[in-house]
Amino acid sequence: MDSETAPAPKSVVYLPTTYQPSLPPPAESYDNHRDAHTPIVIDNGSTNLRWGFGTSSTPYAGPNAVAKYKERKTNKPLLLFGEGIDSESGARGQTRTPWEGDVLLNFDALENALDYAFIQLGIDTPTVDHPVLMTERLCSPLHSRALTSELMFELYSVPSLAYCVDGLMSFYQNHLPPPNQPFQGNGLVVSFNTASTSVIPILRGKGLLSHAKRIPWGASQSSEYLLKLIQLKYPNFPTRVTTTQTNWMLHNFCEVATDFPGILRQLQDPLKMRKAEVVIQFPFTLPVVEEKTEEELARISEKRKEQGRKLQEMAAKTRMEKLLRKETDLQYLTNLKESKASETKKEWMSKLQAEGLDSESALDEAIKKLDGDLKKSRKKEAGEADDMPQEEPSFPLIDVPDSELNEESLKEKKKQKLLKAGFEARARARKEKEREREEKEREEKKEEEERDMDLGGWSRKMRQEQEALMAKIKDRARRKAALTDRKSAAAQARMKNIASLAADDRVPKAKKRKGNGEDLFGADDADWAIYRKINTAAPSSDEEDDLAQLQLIEQKLLTYDPTFTNKNTHASITTQRSALMSAFRPSYEEGNIEGNTRIHLNTERWRVCEAYFSPGMAGVDSAGLTEVIQNLIPSFIASRSRNEPLDYPADRAEVIQNVFLTGSACQFPGLVERLQSTLRSLLPPDSPVNIVRAADPALDAWKGMASFSRTEEFGRVGVTKQEYEEYGGERIKKWWGGNWNNAIPSSRAGDDDDDKMQVD
Repeated sequence: MDSETAPAPKSVVYLPTTYQPSLPPPAESYDNHRDAHTPIVIDNGSTNLRWGFGTSSTPYAGPNAVAKYKERKTNKPLLLFGEGIDSESGARGQTRTPWEGDVLLNFDALENALDYAFIQLGIDTPTVDHPVLMTERLCSPLHSRALTSELMFELYSVPSLAYCVDGLMSFYQNHLPPPNQPFQGNGLVVSFNTASTSVIPILRGKGLLSHAKRIPWGASQSSEYLLKLIQLKYPNFPTRVTTTQTNWMLHNFCEVATDFPGILRQLQDPLKMRKAEVVIQFPFTLPVVEEKTEEELARISEKRKEQGRKLQEMAAKTRMEKLLRKETDLQYLTNLKESKASETKKEWMSKLQAEGLDSESALDEAIKKLDGDLKKSRKKEAGEADDMPQEEPSFPLIDVPDSELNEESLKEKKKQKLLKAGFEARARARKEKEREREEKEREEKKEEEERDMDLGGWSRKMRQEQEALMAKIKDRARRKAALTDRKSAAAQARMKNIASLAADDRVPKAKKRKGNGEDLFGADDADWAIYRKINTAAPSSDEEDDLAQLQLIEQKLLTYDPTFTNKNTHASITTQRSALMSAFRPSYEEGNIEGNTRIHLNTERWRVCEAYFSPGMAGVDSAGLTEVIQNLIPSFIASRSRNEPLDYPADRAEVIQNVFLTGSACQFPGLVERLQSTLRSLLPPDSPVNIVRAADPALDAWKGMASFSRTEEFGRVGVTKQEYEEYGGERIKKWWGGNWNNAIPSSRAGDDDDDKMQVD
């Protein structure tokens, strides 16, 4: 993809809820193959198992996984294979696969899978009386091969067993030789497998496994990598993202970038990133909202109004009861005060104490308070405004000497002093507030005059203040970020301040050692400035004031300066700086269920596939495809040696110039273009480069095995049961498609030189 051209925009894609199963071909009768010794071809992949007779055109296929499950109704044990596991939800947790990564280890699962395969083929005999051609991974461990051979010979009693490498057989299928002619193809096979990627040179029909390389990165690692990126990007995603879903995303939306750094530079523009992303909508359920008719809505509205009227009536009744109670209390206290003349002082004081009043002044204050409350309540009921000025309270006992007062009067005098102090403090606060208001009005008037006289100068002054405040806020944020790094200058200065506080000379050293020195921290105002510097969690007291002042300045500029727009505000500038971050994951409103169940794939579309060329970016310590191919070039692009025939260097050059891609992952868009640009930069300028995909990347390996099983050479490459019993399960025969460590021969003048091998 050209780094200067924006990628095509993508629309919202709905995640499929079901996936189309891979149905096997129509079953053919086993009677056609009984006693015919028809070869059985098995492509034992870590994702899919493909099997069938060598005479068939298409194989049976299914996910290479088994599960043992006991049915609840009949209590019978079931053995489920492949897609049948999804039919029982309880069986999914019991799923097992023969492969663990790129190594064949679980032979119980392999046995169950082979049982299913032979049953599907219709084999009803105690033994499998058919030669078997089976795939194994490149440079398969001897332990895996030995146990596989033991399973095939001891359990199924197959007459012969041959192993091959799937990438070589796919190359063979796409370069089939004429009948009765040996296979003589040249090329570089890049096989994209589930758990690895293999690079195998083929020279004159022989796989040079001494120069083959395997990269520990495949489709399964890519799918897991994509899942981790999604989980990192959406940590609180409401729906669980499964491996099956990420595998679907990988094969439908991920691409290989011809220039990955150029793509990243291009996607720095949030608008281009929006156009390049794919929005995947996950299933969601909207809350059920009951739609009501107009009659029901009108009935509900009338009911609410009726409830409001009842509440108002209850509130009015409560207010009236309180008013009557206050009037009764006022009348009672007034009568109590009038009864003083007709009763003795002792009787009258006992009545006061019975009402909870200490003195006559307390009675007067209670009467005064009730009278004021009644007047306010009556005015409120009548709808009149309470605009009467508050009369200044009197404090008659303050100027009376203490010697002239008794104990009760002294208590009252102390109370009046507190009331007077509070009244005067409120009066001073009102005056101060009035003074600040007047001062603010004078400043606003002065600023208005300045603005009317010179709008440009006033605007420049305001903008300078805005820039100064924004710089101050930015410096404060930068300092907070720097304090998190212990090696930063701000963190080191903080440690120096802490060390200087520990060595404070205001406390004698002897007292410090004894632990009884007086702590004088805080006695000086400078101590609190140091405290604010060393305390990273303490919020700045000026931060809120700066933000409020900045907002006020920007509001003035927006009102009076036509050249100052919302784009010049601090919020807009900050949003523009973080626009790239928000472009990775757009935010939706909290109640937007549809938006919050979407996944936006942008940089991940190219980043996941880039791991094939740079596995280190995904945490895998391995060379990528470019480095592997680059290391192979000197072995094939070299001058002719003295003993080589004239056409042999050309054959060696064709190995690098003809690249063959196979495996499901080779269908990523942009892969051919990326390899084209890579090889053109590594090979001489005049070297032709031909990169071809397999006709059927998923099935060509099995088809190539089936085609080979119909040749005479197939009968010579298999290990018989007698040879297995004599040499063991690790034994294989040397042939061009197997795991035999062929090397580049120094001379290929005749067929008799096939056994003379040396490393070039």
